[in-house]
Amino acid sequence: MTTALPRTTREVRLAAVPEGLPAPEHLTVVTTRLPEPGPGQLLVRNRHFLVFPGLRTLIGADAEDLPLPALHPGDTLFGPAVGEVLAAPADSALRPGDCVLHMLGWREYALVAAADCTALDGTLPDPVAHLSPGSAAYGALTRLAEVRAGDTVLVTGAAGAVGSLAGQVARLLGAGRVIGSTGSPEKAERLLSELGYDAVVLRGSGSFADELAHAAPEGIDVLVDTVAGEQLAAALGAARQGARFALVGALSGQMAPGRSGGSAPVTIDAFRLLLKGVSVRGYSGADHPDVAAEWTARFGDWLRAGQISHPHTRIAGIDHAPRALREMIEGRHFGAVVVEL
Repeated sequence: MTTALPRTTREVRLAAVPEGLPAPEHLTVVTTRLPEPGPGQLLVRNRHFLVFPGLRTLIGADAEDLPLPALHPGDTLFGPAVGEVLAAPADSALRPGDCVLHMLGWREYALVAAADCTALDGTLPDPVAHLSPGSAAYGALTRLAEVRAGDTVLVTGAAGAVGSLAGQVARLLGAGRVIGSTGSPEKAERLLSELGYDAVVLRGSGSFADELAHAAPEGIDVLVDTVAGEQLAAALGAARQGARFALVGALSGQMAPGRSGGSAPVTIDAFRLLLKGVSVRGYSGADHPDVAAEWTARFGDWLRAGQISHPHTRIAGIDHAPRALREMIEGRHFGAVVVEL
């Protein structure tokens, strides 16, 4: 029996470019006719999609030199999604019923080129785990910072989608002490009790540099930085000889109300970089194409062994997606934010 295909789909579009941080009124949920699949296209019923910080930059006025296209009024938002194939070309290896990962989230149904879909083979016990940005944390720790046994590791933005996995991965790779930062006392407690952090620096409770010095009196060997700003500057002040810094985000600028989301200036002590021999490198998944498959295999093994968790919040319904973006920007949730359809 052939399943009747839908005639329409709902999707989230950019209604207007905000002057500051995007709010629900800058997005709109519209119903549109779903075109017939063309040659080489799959029709996918999306089940979950990721709400990720990069959207703040893509819909800002300063979205230049980015690996993803900028969004303009009338454009449909996009991002990682998992869904079920409803229709596929006869010559495709993918068949109806298959679960796939692709980049056309923020809509109920998606027409996706077969070449742009990745079949999910059960490597991860929960398909939603494929939406985790943990590969950035893993790549930063294995390709740039190369964490070593006994290292003291600092993860900024430790309660976010990347940070909530970075600390756990650092420990599994041999770190001796793992320190995180967050702006919420409740999140700080969860980092300590649920994710095994040894100490948490609470942003806003005083001088971040002083608080970090108290948490890491002997300094840090590795930084996985998702924030930049004063936290990056303070981390440099705490760096031990030969410390390795891996930058995977710049939320201090990206989420600043007075900025456009495309820059995160910070003043750092260049003399200390020289004196301590600190390496500072930015992580891009495109530069390390082997990381994704390696991460997925290890993530699956760790999940099944109960050695790691995937912190995330599920928000039900595409109608709530605009609110989910704002709540992610405001840091209301712990771990990744996923819309469930």
